Amino acid sequence: MPVGSQALEHQHIVRAFDEELSRLKSAIVEMGGLAERQVADAVRALAERDVDLAAKVIETDRRVDELEERIDQDAIKLLALRQPMAIDLRLIAMALKITNDLERMSDYAVSIAKRSQRLAELPELRPMQQLPRIGQTCLSMVKDVLDAYVERNPDKATAVWHRDRDVDEQYTSLFRELVTYMLEDPRTISTCIDLLFIAKNLERIADHATNIAEKIVYIIHGTEINRPRHEVE
Repeated sequence: MPVGSQALEHQHIVRAFDEELSRLKSAIVEMGGLAERQVADAVRALAERDVDLAAKVIETDRRVDELEERIDQDAIKLLALRQPMAIDLRLIAMALKITNDLERMSDYAVSIAKRSQRLAELPELRPMQQLPRIGQTCLSMVKDVLDAYVERNPDKATAVWHRDRDVDEQYTSLFRELVTYMLEDPRTISTCIDLLFIAKNLERIADHATNIAEKIVYIIHGTEINRPRHEVE
C-alpha cells in the first residue's frame, strides 16, 4: 500500500476511534443526567409529599438500565477492537465502572421514591425535615462530579470526594435522632424505619458520587485517591 494511502487509512481509523469515544462519553453524560434528575425528583417528591413525581422517578429506572447495558456493550467492543492505551484505555475501562455507580444511584433514588409514596399517607415527623437538606448535599455532589467528568477536571472531582464526609456526619446525626424517636414513642417505629432507609439511600448515593470522583482522577492521572482522608490531607 502506498505511503499516502497508509496515512489516510490511519487518519480514518483515528477519526473513527475518536467518534466512538465521543459517543461513549455522551452516553455516560446522558445516563448521569437521568440519574441526577431521579435523585433531585426523589428528594423533591419526599419533601413535597408528591406521589406523582415519585412515580416518575420509578418509571425512569428502565431507561437508565437500558443505557447502562448499551454503554457496557460499547465499552467492551472498543476494548476488544481498538486495543486502546494510556488515558484512552483508562477512559473506556472506567466507563464500565462509572455506569455501575450511576445505575446504583438510580436504584437508590427509586427506593426513596417508593418510600416517599408510603410516607405521604402518614403524619410527618420532625426528623423528616432534615432529609431534604441531606438530599441537597448529595444532589450537589452528583451534579459536581458529573460536571467534573464532562470537564475532565480532577480538582473538582477531588472536592466532591472530600464532601462525602459532610453527608456521613449528617446521616449519623439523623440516625441518632430517629433512634431516640423510636425509643420514646414506639408508634413512630414504622415511619422512622422508612426515614432511616431513605437516609441510608442518600448516604449511599453520596458514596457512589465519591466513587465516580475517584475514577475521574484515575482517568486523568492514572493514580488513585481512595485512601483514608487523613492520609490525603
